[in-house]
This record gives sequence, C-alpha cells and structure tokens, in this order.
Amino acid sequence: MDTKVKQDTSKARELREMANAIRALSMDAVQRANSGHPGLPLGMADVASVLFADFLDFDPVAPGWADRDRFVLSAGHGSMLLYSLLHLTGYGEITLDEIRNFRQLGAKTAGHPEYDLAAGIEMTTGPLGQGIATAVGMALAERKLAGEFGDELVDHYTYVLAGDGCLMEGISHEAIDLAGHLRLGKLILLFDDNGISIDGPTSLATSTNQLARFEAAGWDVAYVDGHDSAAIGTAIARARKTNRPSLIACKTIIGYGAPTKQGTAATHGAPLGDEEIWHAREVLDWPHPPFEIPDEILARWRATAARGAARRQAWQARVDALPTARRELLGSMLGGDLGAEFDATIEALKRRFADEQPKLATRQSSQQVLEALFDAVPWLLSGSADLSGSNGTRPANAVSIAPGEPAGNYVHYGVREHAMAATMNGVALHGGYIPLAGTFLAFADYGRPAIRLGALMRQRVVHVMTHDSIGLGEDGPTHQPIEQLASLRAMPNLRVFRPADATEVAESWACALSARETPSVLCLTRQAVPALRRRYRRGNLSARGAYLVREPQGKRQATILATGSEVEIALEAADMLARIGVDVAVASMPCWELFAQQSPEYRRIVLGNRYRVAVEAASPLGWERWVGDRGGIIGIDEFGASGKATDLYPHFGITALAVRDEVRRILQL
Repeated sequence: MDTKVKQDTSKARELREMANAIRALSMDAVQRANSGHPGLPLGMADVASVLFADFLDFDPVAPGWADRDRFVLSAGHGSMLLYSLLHLTGYGEITLDEIRNFRQLGAKTAGHPEYDLAAGIEMTTGPLGQGIATAVGMALAERKLAGEFGDELVDHYTYVLAGDGCLMEGISHEAIDLAGHLRLGKLILLFDDNGISIDGPTSLATSTNQLARFEAAGWDVAYVDGHDSAAIGTAIARARKTNRPSLIACKTIIGYGAPTKQGTAATHGAPLGDEEIWHAREVLDWPHPPFEIPDEILARWRATAARGAARRQAWQARVDALPTARRELLGSMLGGDLGAEFDATIEALKRRFADEQPKLATRQSSQQVLEALFDAVPWLLSGSADLSGSNGTRPANAVSIAPGEPAGNYVHYGVREHAMAATMNGVALHGGYIPLAGTFLAFADYGRPAIRLGALMRQRVVHVMTHDSIGLGEDGPTHQPIEQLASLRAMPNLRVFRPADATEVAESWACALSARETPSVLCLTRQAVPALRRRYRRGNLSARGAYLVREPQGKRQATILATGSEVEIALEAADMLARIGVDVAVASMPCWELFAQQSPEYRRIVLGNRYRVAVEAASPLGWERWVGDRGGIIGIDEFGASGKATDLYPHFGITALAVRDEVRRILQL
C-alpha cells in the first residue's frame, strides 16, 4: 500500500490530517522518552480518527457522564494513541507537557494507560486481552441498566481496540465466547490486524482465521482496509445496527508512514529514530515541528466533542424529568450506594445467627447472607464459573440472565474464571451494578491476572472462593488450596477474608461491599463449622481484621491465632491448655489486611505478649509477621491428598493436640 498522500475527497483528507496529528504526537513522544511503542498508534490512527470524529459520544467537560460511549485500549502498549486522542479532543489533564513527559515518573501519560491517572482512561491496560474481557463487562452492564431504565436513559456503545496479542491470549477466547452467547450487540471490537508481533510476523505463532473464530462464537464480522476512512466508517455504522457483538478486522500497516520501518517488528516497541521520523514527516506531509498541532487541525479535533456534549445535555434533561423515586434509584445505582436497608439487613442476619447458632459451612451461610442482600440491594450482580451450587452464589431469589435478555441478577459465566474476573472489573468500572461471583479457591490462579488488575484499578469486586482448604476432602490435591491464601494476601490493595462462622461471614460481606476502592476475596469452607459467638453484638468485629474470641481467665501466657475453620481447633486447644493450667487467648483473624490498618495499641491487645502460635490449614508463609520470631506456626507446606476431611486434618497435623503441643514448646513447658 502506497503511504504517500493520495488525492481524495475533502472529508477523507480532513480525517487523514487528523490521523497524522495522532501519528506525529505519538512518534515524537516515544522518541523524546526513548521508550515506547509507536507502531500501533501510527497504524491505527485512521481507525481512531473515524471513530472519534463520526461515532464516539463523549464529553471532556463531563468525562464521567454515565451514558457516554466507552473506548477501551486493550492493546495498552499503544498508549500514545489514547493520550494523543485525549489531548486532541480536549481532556484537560492530558496537556502537551504531559505528552512531552510520556513514560516519566509522575506523569499522567504512563507507559501503559492507568485508570485513575486521568479522565478518559476507561481502564488500566497492558496485560494483553484484559481489555476485551473487561469491555464485555461494560457492555453487559450497559444492557442490564438499559433493561432497568430504558434506552432513552441508557443507550451507549463499548468500543475496544485489540491487537494480535490480545487475541492470542486465552482470556480472549473466554470473553469472545461469553459475549457472543449473551448477544451483547453494543460491543464493537476493532482489531488491529497488522500481522506483526514482537518476534516478527504473526505467522510464526498462529494460523487462526480470526473472522471465522469470532463468527463461530456468534459475532457479526467485517474486514476492512484500516487506512480507508470511508470503509472504516461504513463498517462501524453497520456494526452499530446489529444485535450481536461485532468484530471489525482492520487491515493496517504497523508503523504506517515510517518509510523504512513500517510493516516490520522494528516499529512495535522501540523509538523510530530521529532520521526515520524526519522522513516520516515527509511521507505524511506533516511539516510541523515536534509537538506542534496546527490550529485548524486542533480545532477540528476539539469539535468532535460537540456531538457528545449535546447528547449529554439532552440526557441530563431526561434524567431531571424522571419521577423522584426513579431519579434517586438511578443515582444510587450509578453512585454505587448500598441502599437504606443494607446495614439493617446485616444486623438482622447477625441477630438470627446468634439466636440459631447454626453449624453450617461458611459457603452455606454466605448463600443465606446473599439471599437477604439481594432483596436489600437489588443491583448486586452475582455469578459463578459453573459452580453455582457449590459456591452458594445463586440463592433462591436469583434470576439467571439469558442471551439477549438482560433482566436478572445472575450470570452463568461457564468454566471461564479468567474472563469472569475481568468481566466483573468491567461491570464495576461501568457503574450501576456491584459484581460478585464464585469459583473454588484452588482456581484463583485462573483469574489472578484480572484480580490483580482490579486491585490496581481500585475496583469494588467480590470474588467468592469456596472449598478453601484440605477440608474439601476427597477431590484431592488438585482442588485443595495450599499456597493460594498466601499469594492472594501478598497482592496490594486486595482484602482476603477467611471467616470462621456465619456471623463472621455476614460481617465479611459487609466489609467487602462497603469497600468502594478495594476488591475482596471471600474464602469459604466446604465443611460445616460451629457458631463462635453465643450472643448478638452490634458492631462489626471482623472489620477490625482480628479480635479475641476467647479472653484469658487470668494472666495471658500465650495467644493462639487462627482463621476460618481452624478457629474451632484453636478454641479446642485453648481448652486443653486450660486443663493443664496454661491460660491462653484465642484470636480470630478473618482479614489480615484490615488488622494491619488498626492502631498499634489495638494490635497489641489482640496479639498479646510475644508468645504466639498460629494455625491455618494452608501454607505457613506470612504468619511470621504475626507470631514473631519466638512464635510457632501450624500449617501445611506440601500439597494435599485425597481422603475424608476428618482423616486429612490429623494426617497433616492440623489438630488441637498439635496446637497445644506447639504452645507448650514455645513456653518451654
């Protein structure tokens, strides 16, 4: 394809000039930083220009407008494409100085887009494929919200730009399949089909016919010249009219305009070089100095926001005209509120559990909590990775979402843990619903990259992970989590809860759902555990991360620390020690992260003196922080085994007798 500017219509010429503004800013910023990826911005500039100029509804004056179209850059390495677009269209935070400061410490123009650094960045991207699955969640939330309030209030599209690498990642298969099944017709994927990866031609690693792949998953598909603005526009207009998600494969030249490097891997992840950029300016007919955009072209770009601004004002008028109750409901849902009945519902559950003293698996008590919360907070959106009955995430009042029918509060994600976690991130980012879903704790690693991204983006997502120890029994070591608790606790901005009974489950749910900027993992048992609290107590003890479930009768000689099902074992060990005259306290520690936030004084009250023993049916890694250098840890540092839970606990030494003996050892008794 000849890269010289061709004679064309006035509209095409204007769009090409707008695209070249993206190209110029991108190659200049990457060169100044001496780091970055110019190939994608140069190759997809024409597609992005058509999308923003003719289709995307947005308003930089009100960047959080709920009914805006979403644009997700799944191929996050091409971040200068997004930063150029945000600057050119008038998002005030992305100034020319920020463009010049690309990839520098403290810049809003980070190496890969980061959600909370500047308005207009819809999500953090970089790990390939995540943007596709997260966009599925955005599109799902849009359709559900439209089902609740109608298309006159909720009617927007989700566009996601993805590259070859995004489509190679396994998460893309899960997400594409789910979106096609649910018939998310307002999801449009723009595929940068340039045939180049870091190693060279994509033919080195894949022979997949992507159009056939997407079509098999129920998508509408199209193939266009990614440098033909008219063809791009026709394809997007057609995709907006279908009731299926759409793939538009845009055949592009990576590094378009770079005379000796375009079409090669050399443009993917390295600066073009001063000489190549000089010649690229000639090829693109862009005689302007670095970081300079002619007023006429900049004005043309700034005018693209007018369509969205007018639409936003009309939308706001419709919202203002709603009956008060409907307007307040919309505001509560979009604002992520928990509703007026949430606190009372949690306290009522705690009273009931105190009265009934149920001996239940914590996954079962969690299901009871969810059943009550579904009525109190109808905008909870639950689901499971084909483990609904096992996870307890589908209570009796759940309604399954069917293909093309957004009504309901339960998503059957299928065996797609990775896409499930990323889709929930998308639902949370979109707003309107609070997502939660379940799988087994041993399978946390399937969804871990998306869990990590949710923590990085500070999104309220609740991951319910049941069958949390060797206590699941006969399914054996493939299903018995050992290292998962430690690895999840190591992740920044993630709260890991392991409640010990039904009351702690209710309190953990209250904590997780109240944490607006933190995802949570609820680790729940398969086996039944007894009630620990004999009477109702107002206030959330679990919110402090740890508390004493057994006070010493006299002078405390040691403290036993435990979580989840092992709190029962700790209490039994304390009774055994009391019979030989050793006075110990027992602390339940449902959430280490919350406990670490407490005052030093409170932590000293819970932890007691320096003699401490921890017990948990999992890897001992991390407990050193709490027991100190003179403490002891009863844990498991090997994989589990197949057998009955009642046999496995003594087999691995997770017993009250072992705890008793460890206390005696550190006390030198």
